[in-house]
Amino acid sequence: MNRELIRELQSLLGAPAVLSLPEELLMYEYDGSIEKSPPDAVVFPSTTQQVSQIVKLVNKYDVPIVGRGAGTGLSGGAIPRAGGVMLVFARMNRVLSVDYENLRATVQPGLVNAELTRAVEHAGLYFAPDPSSQKSCTIGGNVAENSGGPHTLAYGVTTNHVTALELVLPDGEILRIGNAQGNPLGYDLCGLFVGSEGTLALVTEITVRLCRKAEAVKTLLAVFDSIDDASETVVDITARGITPAACEMMDGWTLQVIEDYVHAGFPMDSAAVILFEVEGLREIADTQAAAIAEICMAHHAREVRVARDTQERDLLWKGRKNAFGALGRISPCNYVLDGVIPRSKLPQTLRRIAEIGRASGLQIGNIFHAGDGNLHPLVLYDPRAPGRTEAALAAANQIIQYCVEVGGSLTGEHGVGMEKSELMPLIFSEADFALMRRVHDAFNPHANLNPAKIFPMGKGCGEIRVRHTGGHPAPPIPTNLGHAAPVAPKPNQPVARS
Repeated sequence: MNRELIRELQSLLGAPAVLSLPEELLMYEYDGSIEKSPPDAVVFPSTTQQVSQIVKLVNKYDVPIVGRGAGTGLSGGAIPRAGGVMLVFARMNRVLSVDYENLRATVQPGLVNAELTRAVEHAGLYFAPDPSSQKSCTIGGNVAENSGGPHTLAYGVTTNHVTALELVLPDGEILRIGNAQGNPLGYDLCGLFVGSEGTLALVTEITVRLCRKAEAVKTLLAVFDSIDDASETVVDITARGITPAACEMMDGWTLQVIEDYVHAGFPMDSAAVILFEVEGLREIADTQAAAIAEICMAHHAREVRVARDTQERDLLWKGRKNAFGALGRISPCNYVLDGVIPRSKLPQTLRRIAEIGRASGLQIGNIFHAGDGNLHPLVLYDPRAPGRTEAALAAANQIIQYCVEVGGSLTGEHGVGMEKSELMPLIFSEADFALMRRVHDAFNPHANLNPAKIFPMGKGCGEIRVRHTGGHPAPPIPTNLGHAAPVAPKPNQPVARS
């Protein structure tokens, strides 16, 4: 990294807000995925004006810029693939305003997701998008990846709750799009930027919708002795037009690992469980809960439990949301996947995942948002064992490709990032890439903002510009579908959550 650039950054922000020593940068070379690449410098702005000034300054030295929230992302979106300056929003973490009457809040991007709900719950309000990492992930990161969560089925993903954004464009210009009411006139620019994975602009302010807490909430745990019966139950419930607030499924092997860690009351001898949540007016919640229980029993559920109180409900959800951490106790690493399938394909897809696990010699757990077909298989492996990282990547690619084959998609909420960029041609044509590139280049024509993300880098796939700074080699161009030059994570790398 150019030492003159470092000095100018220190002059702008103060020396404590600029990191450039190798040992200081170690914590910023990875996110929740399994890839790694270090930045050349890390900066911590406190205001939108500082973000704009940083961008203009870095542009002068022709260096890439990568935005980062809490680093909990699972697709490599916050990894500086080509080095450069990483801009971390940890100091921009305030709730700026709350309009209780109109159910709106304006926040900075570094605000942790769960902190927004904590700030407004006294008024009976909450922020609906709830990634399982919501106690650590930031709303800015949620906007970048269009994150979801267990309650996506009824409430949608992040884009359904964002009404306005303040942006810093790649040339440093500050721009505001959308409005508090959330009814865009003309082009829906907020919809364009949410989920753009930091490749079009840096988000510095976010206006979101707030929801009122329901009058009644019921949480049900349905226990099955057959994973096919559990899968068919989900298909039947959605076919009958019942939309629970959440519909989460876990297989029997994974349940044993979770229960040994969390002690949530999950049965240790079942093949699968489904965690349902219904909410609304008391009468509606009661009616939906009864209908779901009836369908579960018709599909041979061993039992359907209804949480007796808030404490029991919270314990069941603690089991679900700490599932990935539980798996971290028995394996040095796990690779968290994110694929989408039609709900009707659940039974056959789970069988196919089991086949891939057996063929690769890897244990694969299944935890997923069954209601909307968003799968999160977890491939467990030891990166210290020869060939195991490569085997995990190969198994992961087989699973994602199968999702596409049965009519699904590459990702439901984790984003494309580095992880799935080379798989994009499974879904998109050269014409599709050309159109997406035109949109990208309209905002980020020099590819200086989060380069080498989303677009495939293989020949003929719209190769994205990769800059070379600080001695970083150009990322290898893969010759087949899959990850480019995967690097094994450290054995003690934090376990990612979804």
